[in-house]
Amino acid sequence: MSELKYAIIGSGTMGQEHIKNINLIDNAEVVAICDRHEKSIDLSKKLLKNKVNIFDSHIDLIEAEIADAYVVATPNFTHIEILKDLLKTKAHLLVEKPFCTSVDDCLEIKKLAKDYPSVIWTAMEYRYMPPVAKLINEVSKGTIGSLKMLSIREHRFPFLVKVNDWNRFSKNTGGTMVEKCCHFFDLMRLISKSEALSVFASGNQAVNHLEENYHGKKPDIIDNAFVVVDFQNGVRASLDLCMFAENSNFQEEICGVGDKGKIETFVPSDASGKNSSELIIGLRGKEKIYSETVVVDEDILDAGSHHGSTFYEHKGFIKAIQNNTEAEVTLDDGLKAVAIGQAAELSIKEKRVVKLSELL
Repeated sequence: MSELKYAIIGSGTMGQEHIKNINLIDNAEVVAICDRHEKSIDLSKKLLKNKVNIFDSHIDLIEAEIADAYVVATPNFTHIEILKDLLKTKAHLLVEKPFCTSVDDCLEIKKLAKDYPSVIWTAMEYRYMPPVAKLINEVSKGTIGSLKMLSIREHRFPFLVKVNDWNRFSKNTGGTMVEKCCHFFDLMRLISKSEALSVFASGNQAVNHLEENYHGKKPDIIDNAFVVVDFQNGVRASLDLCMFAENSNFQEEICGVGDKGKIETFVPSDASGKNSSELIIGLRGKEKIYSETVVVDEDILDAGSHHGSTFYEHKGFIKAIQNNTEAEVTLDDGLKAVAIGQAAELSIKEKRVVKLSELL
């Protein structure tokens, strides 16, 4: 395949980020957009290098047979029905997180996708943020010995305004622990190299969207939480989430502690204007602490809001297609990240430890 032809289903904020990053890749181009929201379509068209086909139905797009790969960047609750139709195409698929809004929906799609002949990739951008990718590699190499504890902190801005305000309600998103935090639960699984046993979480809606009202209904999405996840291999991981802390210098902080040392890194917030961050390693019994500056190319940084990760994600997606290999982030990865998120939502609601075996 000399050039991968993409169709973008959903041309909102995330769809536009995919377009900007595909623009940076020589052997890829966007040939079609599917959406019904005129403003989103107009903004996307301004980003494109070439004239593209516009569709208001993903069925019509599929029947046109003009794309090698589809990116699904529509509202979370629409993923399951769109995927059912896309699975009939045998084309390559990149599906934005969360894969679906519930474990049951994820399991249904996973069953339908058994023996699918092409690449299906769950978009988990945080894996590909350069400082995070570097930390993952160092832990995997054993630099800090056997990992024992992992902590992730995200202090950030509230949820963005989306078309028809769909993201203000948990029934549409899966809840904050699924919609936002599946990224972090995916990282926990990846870094620990293990599966979650149980989840205990505490959280609520303390500040954001309290005064908003949509046709008589008030938003019900959590804006802060602490989550503890225990893994089969003994690793214990925690998440500290706050979504009313938009002036933070670093949006994410990740720290791993092993029996030989500690590693940590930081992801600058968009507001900071920084294109670099530090990776810091301190080994037990050593006076010297090692640090490295991880820099992101300015053009790649400017192509989205995920610290350059979407570009590297697409490079990996294309490589898997060219080499006929499995996606680095599979449907099973997407399923299990949603499962941990759903367990956290249940834990907060019922104020108890939730075992993953209850959901899977």
